[in-house]
Amino acid sequence: MKKAAHQTRVTLGPISTVVKRAWAAMRRSLGGILTQAAMTIAVVAGVLGLAYYAIPHIGNDPSYGDNPTPAAEQSSDGDKPLALPPGLDSAPGAPKAPPPENENTPTTGQADGPDSLEDWALKLSYVDVPTRALQAYGNAELVLKQAKPECKLTWTTLAGIGSVETNHGTTGGTSLDSSGVPRNPIYGPPLDGTSGNKAIEDTDDGQYDDHTEWDRAVGPMQFIPTTWERWRVDGDNDGVADPNDIDDVAVAAGYYLCAQGRDLSQATDWYSAVFSYNHMDSYVRSVYEAADAYGTASKPG
Repeated sequence: MKKAAHQTRVTLGPISTVVKRAWAAMRRSLGGILTQAAMTIAVVAGVLGLAYYAIPHIGNDPSYGDNPTPAAEQSSDGDKPLALPPGLDSAPGAPKAPPPENENTPTTGQADGPDSLEDWALKLSYVDVPTRALQAYGNAELVLKQAKPECKLTWTTLAGIGSVETNHGTTGGTSLDSSGVPRNPIYGPPLDGTSGNKAIEDTDDGQYDDHTEWDRAVGPMQFIPTTWERWRVDGDNDGVADPNDIDDVAVAAGYYLCAQGRDLSQATDWYSAVFSYNHMDSYVRSVYEAADAYGTASKPG
Protein backbone atom coordinates (compact mmCIF):
# COMPACT_ATOMS: atom_id res chain seq x y z
CA MET A 1 0.00 0.00 0.00
CA LYS A 2 2.73 2.44 0.85
CA LYS A 3 4.50 1.60 -2.37
CA ALA A 4 1.34 2.09 -4.41
CA ALA A 5 0.72 5.41 -2.78
CA HIS A 6 4.29 6.48 -3.49
CA GLN A 7 3.93 5.51 -7.12
CA THR A 8 0.73 7.55 -7.38
CA ARG A 9 2.43 10.65 -6.06
CA VAL A 10 5.30 10.23 -8.50
CA THR A 11 2.84 9.92 -11.42
CA LEU A 12 0.64 12.91 -10.50
CA GLY A 13 3.51 15.26 -9.71
CA PRO A 14 4.57 15.96 -13.34
CA ILE A 15 0.93 16.21 -14.44
CA SER A 16 0.25 18.84 -11.80
CA THR A 17 3.29 20.80 -12.91
CA VAL A 18 2.18 20.71 -16.54
CA VAL A 19 -1.32 21.89 -15.59
CA LYS A 20 0.05 24.75 -13.51
CA ARG A 21 2.37 25.83 -16.31
CA ALA A 22 -0.43 25.65 -18.86
CA TRP A 23 -2.72 27.69 -16.60
CA ALA A 24 -0.02 30.31 -16.06
CA ALA A 25 0.53 30.56 -19.82
CA MET A 26 -3.20 30.96 -20.38
CA ARG A 27 -3.36 33.72 -17.79
CA ARG A 28 -0.45 35.55 -19.41
CA SER A 29 -2.06 35.19 -22.83
CA LEU A 30 -5.47 36.31 -21.55
CA GLY A 31 -3.88 39.23 -19.76
CA GLY A 32 -2.15 40.29 -22.96
CA ILE A 33 -5.39 40.04 -24.90
CA LEU A 34 -7.27 42.07 -22.30
CA THR A 35 -4.51 44.68 -22.17
CA GLN A 36 -4.47 44.99 -25.95
CA ALA A 37 -8.26 45.25 -26.01
CA ALA A 38 -8.21 47.95 -23.35
CA MET A 39 -5.56 49.89 -25.27
CA THR A 40 -7.56 49.58 -28.48
CA ILE A 41 -10.73 50.82 -26.77
CA ALA A 42 -8.84 53.73 -25.24
CA VAL A 43 -7.36 54.76 -28.60
CA VAL A 44 -10.73 54.56 -30.36
CA ALA A 45 -12.40 56.53 -27.57
CA GLY A 46 -9.66 59.14 -27.73
CA VAL A 47 -10.04 59.58 -31.48
CA LEU A 48 -13.82 59.89 -31.22
CA GLY A 49 -13.49 62.29 -28.30
CA LEU A 50 -11.04 64.46 -30.24
CA ALA A 51 -13.37 64.54 -33.21
CA TYR A 52 -16.30 65.51 -30.99
CA TYR A 53 -14.25 68.23 -29.32
CA ALA A 54 -12.80 69.62 -32.53
CA ILE A 55 -16.10 69.89 -34.40
CA PRO A 56 -18.41 72.48 -32.83
CA HIS A 57 -22.17 72.22 -32.44
CA ILE A 58 -22.44 68.47 -33.02
CA GLY A 59 -23.72 67.37 -29.64
CA ASN A 60 -27.31 66.45 -28.99
CA ASP A 61 -28.49 69.46 -30.96
CA PRO A 62 -27.32 69.69 -34.59
CA SER A 63 -27.85 73.43 -34.52
CA TYR A 64 -27.08 75.43 -31.43
CA GLY A 65 -29.46 78.07 -32.73
CA ASP A 66 -32.33 75.75 -31.85
CA ASN A 67 -32.03 76.92 -28.24
CA PRO A 68 -31.94 73.50 -26.58
CA THR A 69 -31.87 73.03 -22.84
CA PRO A 70 -28.25 71.91 -22.42
CA ALA A 71 -27.23 69.35 -19.85
CA ALA A 72 -25.80 72.10 -17.67
CA GLU A 73 -29.30 73.46 -17.11
CA GLN A 74 -31.05 70.19 -16.32
CA SER A 75 -31.87 70.24 -12.63
CA SER A 76 -34.79 69.99 -10.26
CA ASP A 77 -35.81 73.62 -10.81
CA GLY A 78 -34.97 73.51 -14.50
CA ASP A 79 -32.90 76.69 -14.66
CA LYS A 80 -29.63 76.07 -12.84
CA PRO A 81 -26.80 73.56 -13.35
CA LEU A 82 -26.65 70.70 -10.89
CA ALA A 83 -23.04 71.71 -10.20
CA LEU A 84 -20.32 73.72 -11.87
CA PRO A 85 -16.98 72.03 -12.57
CA PRO A 86 -14.24 72.98 -10.10
CA GLY A 87 -12.64 76.27 -11.09
CA LEU A 88 -15.69 77.42 -13.05
CA ASP A 89 -17.67 78.73 -10.10
CA SER A 90 -17.33 82.33 -11.27
CA ALA A 91 -17.48 84.10 -14.61
CA PRO A 92 -14.15 84.94 -16.29
CA GLY A 93 -12.42 88.05 -15.04
CA ALA A 94 -13.80 91.35 -16.35
CA PRO A 95 -11.66 92.85 -19.12
CA LYS A 96 -10.83 96.37 -20.15
CA ALA A 97 -14.00 97.49 -21.94
CA PRO A 98 -14.00 98.88 -25.48
CA PRO A 99 -14.81 102.60 -25.84
CA PRO A 100 -18.32 103.59 -26.93
CA GLU A 101 -18.05 105.20 -30.36
CA ASN A 102 -21.36 107.01 -30.29
CA GLU A 103 -24.89 106.74 -28.97
CA ASN A 104 -26.10 104.71 -31.94
CA THR A 105 -25.46 101.07 -32.71
CA PRO A 106 -21.67 100.87 -33.07
CA THR A 107 -20.08 99.58 -36.24
CA THR A 108 -16.56 98.27 -36.60
CA GLY A 109 -14.00 100.52 -38.22
CA GLN A 110 -16.23 103.52 -38.94
CA ALA A 111 -15.06 105.75 -36.12
CA ASP A 112 -11.80 107.68 -36.20
CA GLY A 113 -9.78 109.31 -33.47
CA PRO A 114 -8.52 108.19 -30.05
CA ASP A 115 -11.76 106.45 -29.10
CA SER A 116 -12.10 104.27 -32.21
CA LEU A 117 -12.33 100.52 -31.88
CA GLU A 118 -9.28 100.17 -34.09
CA ASP A 119 -7.23 102.37 -31.78
CA TRP A 120 -8.51 100.46 -28.75
CA ALA A 121 -7.62 97.14 -30.36
CA LEU A 122 -4.15 98.35 -31.34
CA LYS A 123 -3.48 99.39 -27.77
CA LEU A 124 -4.42 95.88 -26.62
CA SER A 125 -2.21 94.08 -29.14
CA TYR A 126 -0.25 92.56 -26.24
CA VAL A 127 -3.21 90.31 -25.28
CA ASP A 128 -2.29 88.08 -28.26
CA VAL A 129 -5.51 88.49 -30.26
CA PRO A 130 -5.18 89.74 -33.86
CA THR A 131 -6.17 93.39 -34.00
CA ARG A 132 -8.83 92.86 -36.65
CA ALA A 133 -10.46 90.08 -34.62
CA LEU A 134 -10.28 92.14 -31.43
CA GLN A 135 -12.13 94.98 -33.17
CA ALA A 136 -14.93 92.56 -34.06
CA TYR A 137 -15.20 91.19 -30.53
CA GLY A 138 -15.23 94.71 -29.08
CA ASN A 139 -17.87 95.79 -31.58
CA ALA A 140 -20.05 92.80 -30.62
CA GLU A 141 -19.81 93.73 -26.94
CA LEU A 142 -20.99 97.25 -27.71
CA VAL A 143 -23.85 96.01 -29.90
CA LEU A 144 -25.08 93.61 -27.23
CA LYS A 145 -24.66 96.22 -24.51
CA GLN A 146 -27.30 98.26 -26.29
CA ALA A 147 -29.50 95.42 -27.55
CA LYS A 148 -29.36 93.21 -24.43
CA PRO A 149 -27.81 95.18 -21.57
CA GLU A 150 -28.97 92.61 -19.02
CA CYS A 151 -26.73 89.99 -20.68
CA LYS A 152 -23.43 91.69 -19.73
CA LEU A 153 -21.53 90.02 -22.56
CA THR A 154 -17.82 90.88 -22.67
CA TRP A 155 -15.49 90.70 -25.66
CA THR A 156 -13.30 88.20 -23.82
CA THR A 157 -15.97 85.49 -23.93
CA LEU A 158 -16.22 85.88 -27.70
CA ALA A 159 -12.44 85.92 -27.95
CA GLY A 160 -12.27 82.73 -25.89
CA ILE A 161 -14.66 81.00 -28.30
CA GLY A 162 -12.87 82.42 -31.34
CA SER A 163 -9.56 81.18 -29.97
CA VAL A 164 -10.78 77.61 -29.49
CA GLU A 165 -12.76 77.43 -32.74
CA THR A 166 -10.32 78.84 -35.32
CA ASN A 167 -7.61 80.76 -33.45
CA HIS A 168 -9.42 84.00 -34.36
CA GLY A 169 -9.85 83.18 -38.03
CA THR A 170 -6.24 82.14 -38.61
CA THR A 171 -6.42 78.35 -38.48
CA GLY A 172 -4.70 76.55 -41.33
CA GLY A 173 -2.28 79.43 -41.82
CA THR A 174 -4.79 81.96 -43.11
CA SER A 175 -5.47 85.44 -41.73
CA LEU A 176 -8.20 88.06 -41.72
CA ASP A 177 -8.19 90.74 -44.37
CA SER A 178 -9.05 94.37 -43.64
CA SER A 179 -12.78 93.63 -43.95
CA GLY A 180 -12.58 90.81 -41.40
CA VAL A 181 -12.89 87.88 -43.82
CA PRO A 182 -10.35 85.01 -43.84
CA ARG A 183 -8.14 85.19 -46.92
CA ASN A 184 -8.66 81.46 -47.35
CA PRO A 185 -12.12 80.10 -46.43
CA ILE A 186 -12.34 78.15 -43.18
CA TYR A 187 -14.51 75.04 -43.33
CA GLY A 188 -14.96 72.21 -40.87
CA PRO A 189 -15.05 68.61 -42.13
CA PRO A 190 -18.26 67.33 -43.73
CA LEU A 191 -20.80 66.34 -41.07
CA ASP A 192 -21.30 62.91 -42.59
CA GLY A 193 -21.68 60.83 -39.44
CA THR A 194 -18.05 59.64 -39.35
CA SER A 195 -15.37 60.28 -36.74
CA GLY A 196 -17.98 60.98 -34.09
CA ASN A 197 -19.72 63.69 -36.14
CA LYS A 198 -23.47 64.01 -36.37
CA ALA A 199 -24.72 63.36 -39.89
CA ILE A 200 -26.28 66.52 -41.35
CA GLU A 201 -27.14 66.32 -45.02
CA ASP A 202 -26.74 69.44 -47.12
CA THR A 203 -29.24 72.18 -46.25
CA ASP A 204 -27.89 75.16 -48.19
CA ASP A 205 -26.95 73.67 -51.57
CA GLY A 206 -23.37 74.63 -50.77
CA GLN A 207 -24.18 78.33 -50.56
CA TYR A 208 -22.29 78.87 -47.30
CA ASP A 209 -20.09 75.80 -46.87
CA ASP A 210 -19.20 74.98 -50.50
CA HIS A 211 -20.40 71.39 -50.07
CA THR A 212 -23.55 70.02 -51.69
CA GLU A 213 -23.72 66.60 -50.01
CA TRP A 214 -23.17 67.37 -46.33
CA ASP A 215 -23.25 70.49 -44.18
CA ARG A 216 -20.06 71.68 -42.54
CA ALA A 217 -19.12 74.49 -40.18
CA VAL A 218 -18.12 77.80 -41.75
CA GLY A 219 -16.00 80.80 -40.88
CA PRO A 220 -14.16 82.22 -37.86
CA MET A 221 -16.84 81.18 -35.33
CA GLN A 222 -17.76 77.93 -37.14
CA PHE A 223 -21.47 78.33 -37.79
CA ILE A 224 -23.23 75.50 -39.59
CA PRO A 225 -25.60 76.66 -42.35
CA THR A 226 -28.87 76.02 -40.49
CA THR A 227 -27.58 77.83 -37.45
CA TRP A 228 -26.45 80.78 -39.52
CA GLU A 229 -29.84 81.03 -41.18
CA ARG A 230 -31.44 81.35 -37.75
CA TRP A 231 -28.99 83.81 -36.19
CA ARG A 232 -27.58 85.66 -39.19
CA VAL A 233 -26.93 89.36 -38.65
CA ASP A 234 -25.10 92.16 -40.41
CA GLY A 235 -22.79 93.04 -37.57
CA ASP A 236 -20.83 95.77 -39.34
CA ASN A 237 -23.68 97.40 -41.30
CA ASP A 238 -22.07 96.76 -44.67
CA GLY A 239 -25.34 95.45 -46.13
CA VAL A 240 -24.35 91.77 -46.10
CA ALA A 241 -24.73 89.09 -43.41
CA ASP A 242 -21.80 86.76 -44.07
CA PRO A 243 -20.77 83.74 -41.91
CA ASN A 244 -17.21 84.29 -43.12
CA ASP A 245 -17.12 87.88 -41.81
CA ILE A 246 -15.85 88.00 -38.25
CA ASP A 247 -17.81 91.20 -37.57
CA ASP A 248 -21.07 89.46 -38.45
CA VAL A 249 -20.38 86.17 -36.70
CA ALA A 250 -19.12 87.82 -33.51
CA VAL A 251 -22.40 89.71 -33.15
CA ALA A 252 -24.45 86.64 -34.09
CA ALA A 253 -22.60 84.54 -31.52
CA GLY A 254 -23.22 87.27 -28.97
CA TYR A 255 -26.95 87.17 -29.58
CA TYR A 256 -26.94 83.40 -29.25
CA LEU A 257 -24.97 83.42 -25.99
CA CYS A 258 -27.34 86.04 -24.58
CA ALA A 259 -30.48 84.06 -25.47
CA GLN A 260 -32.89 82.72 -22.84
CA GLY A 261 -32.41 85.80 -20.66
CA ARG A 262 -28.88 84.87 -19.60
CA ASP A 263 -26.73 87.15 -17.45
CA LEU A 264 -23.16 86.23 -18.39
CA SER A 265 -21.73 87.90 -15.31
CA GLN A 266 -23.24 84.96 -13.39
CA ALA A 267 -21.23 81.74 -13.42
CA THR A 268 -24.17 79.42 -14.08
CA ASP A 269 -25.45 81.46 -17.00
CA TRP A 270 -21.98 81.88 -18.46
CA TYR A 271 -21.35 78.15 -18.23
CA SER A 272 -24.75 77.31 -19.75
CA ALA A 273 -24.18 79.70 -22.66
CA VAL A 274 -20.78 78.34 -23.63
CA PHE A 275 -21.83 74.74 -22.97
CA SER A 276 -24.70 75.18 -25.42
CA TYR A 277 -22.20 76.35 -28.04
CA ASN A 278 -20.42 73.01 -27.73
CA HIS A 279 -21.69 70.34 -25.34
CA MET A 280 -18.43 69.44 -23.64
CA ASP A 281 -17.12 70.45 -20.23
CA SER A 282 -13.57 70.41 -21.62
CA TYR A 283 -14.63 72.89 -24.31
CA VAL A 284 -16.15 75.22 -21.72
CA ARG A 285 -12.98 75.01 -19.64
CA SER A 286 -10.77 75.87 -22.63
CA VAL A 287 -12.95 78.87 -23.48
CA TYR A 288 -12.96 79.94 -19.83
CA GLU A 289 -9.17 79.76 -19.53
CA ALA A 290 -8.68 81.78 -22.71
CA ALA A 291 -11.32 84.37 -21.78
CA ASP A 292 -9.97 84.77 -18.27
CA ALA A 293 -6.40 85.14 -19.57
CA TYR A 294 -7.49 87.81 -22.04
CA GLY A 295 -9.33 89.68 -19.31
CA THR A 296 -6.33 89.59 -17.02
CA ALA A 297 -3.91 90.62 -19.76
CA SER A 298 -6.09 93.55 -20.82
CA LYS A 299 -5.58 95.23 -17.45
CA PRO A 300 -1.80 95.19 -16.88
CA GLY A 301 -0.57 96.22 -13.46
